[in-house]
Amino acid sequence: MARNVLISVRCITMAFLLLQIALSPMTAMASDADPEQDFCVGIVASTTIVNGLVCKSPATVTVNDFVFAGLATAGNTATGAGSAVTPAFAAQFPGLNTLGISMARLDFAVGGLVAPHTHPRATEILIVIEGSLLVGFVSTSQQLFATTVNVGDVFVFPRGLLHFELNVGTGPAFAIAALNSQNPGVQAQPAALFGSGIESVVLEKAFGLTAAQVKQIEANF
Repeated sequence: MARNVLISVRCITMAFLLLQIALSPMTAMASDADPEQDFCVGIVASTTIVNGLVCKSPATVTVNDFVFAGLATAGNTATGAGSAVTPAFAAQFPGLNTLGISMARLDFAVGGLVAPHTHPRATEILIVIEGSLLVGFVSTSQQLFATTVNVGDVFVFPRGLLHFELNVGTGPAFAIAALNSQNPGVQAQPAALFGSGIESVVLEKAFGLTAAQVKQIEANF
């Protein structure tokens, strides 16, 4: 009896250890890899394919590699959905390479919208600098979490979840977002669905549309 109990305990322990081993790679890949040096300023023009950007020689790095002025200027909100997103990802700000962080500036005309989209590699945290925004995300159980945020308010969008921002104020709006990846990725759902070449019959069945309606929507993308 004691021997059977001991065997059962050992089996449970082994199963637990195997579960830990199986999950450990998932934990390790939960965000950008940790840097292995102080910095790795990226070479944007390099054609070498790596997970990130190739590092420039430390001997050629200057303080200017760690400064990005691109967020000081408002984006053009006069076209499209009345919004403009100015990214400060590693591609625009090579000093971020391997550091696992990035930012973006969001500008909105009155009624401007950043269409529903996802960031597959990052959680986003947003602070409102000017105006009022209706923001929200949808969980994998299809539950909507949405509210209006005002100047000084901070809102977080969990990694990979569909989310949006809409200017609901009476004037322009402006926000700054930070993301925990140097290259968070952006997939805008409307363009991904109706601008990527998915067969019309798939979209017809998924959304209860006619072929003509699908073509009409696709024309916008």
